[in-house]
Amino acid sequence: MSDRDPYFDNAKFLAIVLVVCGHMIEDLRDDPIAHALYFYVYVFHMPLFITLSGYLSRNFTFSSGKARKLIATLAVPYVLFELAYSLPRLLLYGKLEISLLDPYYLTWFLMSLFLWRLSTPVWQQLRWPLVVAVGLSLLSGTSALPDELSMNRTLGLLPFYVLGLMLRPEHVEALRRPYMKVVGAVTLAAGLVAALLLHDGIATEWIRWRHANAAIGVDDLTGSMARLGMLAAGVVLVAAFMAVTPSRRTWFSGLGAATMYAYLLHGFVVKAAERFELGVPVSIALGVVVATLLCTPPVRAAFHWAVEPRLSWAFTALRRPVR
Repeated sequence: MSDRDPYFDNAKFLAIVLVVCGHMIEDLRDDPIAHALYFYVYVFHMPLFITLSGYLSRNFTFSSGKARKLIATLAVPYVLFELAYSLPRLLLYGKLEISLLDPYYLTWFLMSLFLWRLSTPVWQQLRWPLVVAVGLSLLSGTSALPDELSMNRTLGLLPFYVLGLMLRPEHVEALRRPYMKVVGAVTLAAGLVAALLLHDGIATEWIRWRHANAAIGVDDLTGSMARLGMLAAGVVLVAAFMAVTPSRRTWFSGLGAATMYAYLLHGFVVKAAERFELGVPVSIALGVVVATLLCTPPVRAAFHWAVEPRLSWAFTALRRPVR
């Protein structure tokens, strides 16, 4: 842990808090304030996670060690949690619907991140990778893509991953300058005001990246402009959020190394909380507590087998290069 930059762990922890709180208030969207907060958070919370994932994946290669880590940290947890989230449907509704190619609930992120990481070497060879990624994102809205491989989200949110890949340490350092904290705070506040004013006039599906333009009820030109606007808003708010993220070590820096635990496990708490009318303030407070607790060492120790399984037994011994 002493070799980790606390800035990125701080950003990851704060991002997972937003993710959990966003899911906690999802069923309360009949309340205008809840809907505005939901809209605001969803514009940039997963783009933030995806951008950070891209930045931290810059050194990904097809080496044996990296491939094994990809399987252990994404592929196997995806299968386990796809099965785990199907069990409540079986117990409550008598339905057992499992499709490993069609992610259920929040497991889509594991599927998409797996595909994005596999594509990393390709983006690093292109002259204008971000332009290509944005083009693919806009084109994905013009077709009714299948749910398999979470194609709509995988292609729609692709520019944020590629943006992370293209970022350099000097870009991040520019965001960490003291005056940028003021700029970032003002930008985030302006974004919240905009969400409060505009959330009723914008279809919620735009911030979910799940459907084609036609399914949302617009033509492709209008849909492409809307998607471009969502991409731009996401980038601005991601940059603003990274600007206000503390650079120093904080009480939650260590928790930021375990955000995948909170991401994969919080869905069970959300599903249980949906049965109670908690209200917006209580739901948000509960989201903060849940996100924090699920990143703690006891939870990591209890669920390491599912989130970060040790699979050395499943792989052949790595061959050392011949000198």
